[in-house]
Amino acid sequence: MTTAPQSKASLVRDHMAAGRWAEAVRLAASFPRLDKHREAILDARTAYTNPRWLAQVGMDPEAAKEAGHAALRERFA
Repeated sequence: MTTAPQSKASLVRDHMAAGRWAEAVRLAASFPRLDKHREAILDARTAYTNPRWLAQVGMDPEAAKEAGHAALRERFA
C-alpha cells in the first residue's frame, strides 16, 4: 500500500492544526514565494531560532511569533 506524497503546503496546515507552530513556521520560511506574508514569517522564524538577536534589534520575539502565526493562518488556512 502506497500513499500519495503530501504537498509542503499541506504539511504546514497539518503542523498548524496540531499546534506545532515552530515547525509550521520553519517549513513555510523555506518557500520561495510568500508574497505579503514573507516578512512576518521570516521574522517569526528568527524569533524561534534566535530570539535574543531579535530582541537586540528592538523587536519583541513573542510579538514576531504571533505575527508569523497570523500570516500563516491568512496564507494557508
